[in-house]
Amino acid sequence: MTREEKANVIQDLTTQLGDSSTIYLADISGLDAVTTSDLRRACFKADIRLAVVKNTLLAKAMEASDREFGELPEVLKGNTSLMFSEVGNAPAKLIKNFRKKSDRPLLKGAFVEEAVYIGDENLDALVSIKSKEEMIGEIIGLLQSPAKNVISGLKSGGSKLSGILKTLSEK
Repeated sequence: MTREEKANVIQDLTTQLGDSSTIYLADISGLDAVTTSDLRRACFKADIRLAVVKNTLLAKAMEASDREFGELPEVLKGNTSLMFSEVGNAPAKLIKNFRKKSDRPLLKGAFVEEAVYIGDENLDALVSIKSKEEMIGEIIGLLQSPAKNVISGLKSGGSKLSGILKTLSEK
């Protein structure tokens, strides 16, 4: 690989790192061709981009990026694969599900919404992260619940002012 090709790869990686809010570093070494193909297919179905990169080029791209990756460059040893996703917990769910039939991929680290997670022991914490859409849905559900209770109470209390006041005082 020439210097110019390396510079282009670093520039492309820097752009991808800057554009993604969810980045996972995983070790997929030791997977045979069939299992690797299954992993790539599962990533495609889950809308996760999987790429194998050279650690030195990824480290340089992290340095060139305007983001703070914390301790992530320290885990760039051995085989490293990048997983990019729009949903914060999608790669973690995929890894956890995939490991039901294989001992890989191993989670090296993750960068999710400006937070850095290091090590495979954080996989369960990453799986439990809720996406923005899930959080908005829960908040809307919580906000609607009291309003629905008041409306149903008003309907059951009748349309007289005394019934409405009694219902509101109970709620």
